[in-house]
Amino acid sequence: MADAAQTDDAKPPPQITDEGVARLRSRIGIPEPHTAPPHYLRPNEDAFRIVAQCYGDDNPLWCDPAYATASRWGGPIAPPPLVGGDTLIGEDEVTRVADEHRDLMKGDPLRGVHAFYSSSVREWYAPLRPGLRNFRRNALVGVVDKPGEFAGRSVHEWTAQVFRDETGTILCAQLRNMIRVQREKARENKKYDAVAIEPVSDELLAEVEAAYAAEQPRGAEPRWWEDVHEGDALDTIVKGPLTVTDMVCWHVGMGMGLYAVRALKLGWKNRQRIPRFYHKDELGIPDVMQRVHWDPAYSRKSGNPTTFDYGRMRETWLIHLCTNWMGDDAWLWKLDCEFRLFNYVGDVTWMRGTVVRTYLADGGRPAVDCEIQGVNQRGVVTAPGHATILLPSREHGAVRLPEVPGNATTLQGTLEAIAERYPH
Repeated sequence: MADAAQTDDAKPPPQITDEGVARLRSRIGIPEPHTAPPHYLRPNEDAFRIVAQCYGDDNPLWCDPAYATASRWGGPIAPPPLVGGDTLIGEDEVTRVADEHRDLMKGDPLRGVHAFYSSSVREWYAPLRPGLRNFRRNALVGVVDKPGEFAGRSVHEWTAQVFRDETGTILCAQLRNMIRVQREKARENKKYDAVAIEPVSDELLAEVEAAYAAEQPRGAEPRWWEDVHEGDALDTIVKGPLTVTDMVCWHVGMGMGLYAVRALKLGWKNRQRIPRFYHKDELGIPDVMQRVHWDPAYSRKSGNPTTFDYGRMRETWLIHLCTNWMGDDAWLWKLDCEFRLFNYVGDVTWMRGTVVRTYLADGGRPAVDCEIQGVNQRGVVTAPGHATILLPSREHGAVRLPEVPGNATTLQGTLEAIAERYPH
């Protein structure tokens, strides 16, 4: 979650206008290149391992060939957070905007308006195998104009990405909701001033360490669909206390995200490309607004009491909750989550879930729906969500992978089928 831009204090702050919203809506469905190149061009077992480690997952299914070969998958498969993501994989299938759309797609209709990653919807259709090139297609699919508690008028900007590997297998889809808010409203309301940043007690630290010691993936032992019932709890896992080091490790695995942040000369080149994303620090040095995640002074400029996580970190933690519980023979099909409140450095987050439905999904696939959430040490839910998991069954057999939306065989067809779900 980082500011997309900032203006000189002497100038009027950027506003959400009817004209800007209308221009944004006119872009719905138009494919365009992504804003940043993929972090991994041919992700292999090393990439699988590094990504899993960056969110604290030690399941050998992702990266140990000796272990994974004995699984139903016959070898390592990528951890779900790697399959998709904003900049992790996927060379652009559309490498340039079509001539007839070039003027329409220039610039940001809401330029300078604060943006933060609010929520995500993900679906997985097939495993990603090591060493393959991957491709993506991107388009805006929804624009919702609405008032908001935090910052007055806001716009929910839904963008879809769909992915395939070089064999043509459709892998997954991800929808990202960026909420655009007027910055001066966010500052005036000061919603987070009441948040107390306090030292972690020895008692809480001992509780966290005991939970880490007890945590383990279910692994090769199948979790049979017939043995799961509504009301069952998923095995709780813990994340935290959050540190800046956790953010550094996150970037090692996940890259630097949408704004293609780079070091030294490459950082200078990036600043020429998106100068409004850079701000001078107390030493007069231009630096990225992503610094809100590791510099308290920058965080306070954005209206927060101290540094905070990325929303996508908690998304990966919820994925980890599901994959730990479901076992290697199962398949995580769908997961959505909101990044409702900030997760500050020092916070402990408990990832919890409950089975709310067991049923036969499309084609008679044994499935369970779960309500999942991240809850901090204050007892506040910061990341609520839902997941759908396909489980092996004694009666119905091994998991069958889900159908691609609309039975599409291309990224464009997949994108169109998904876009139909979102009114605009």
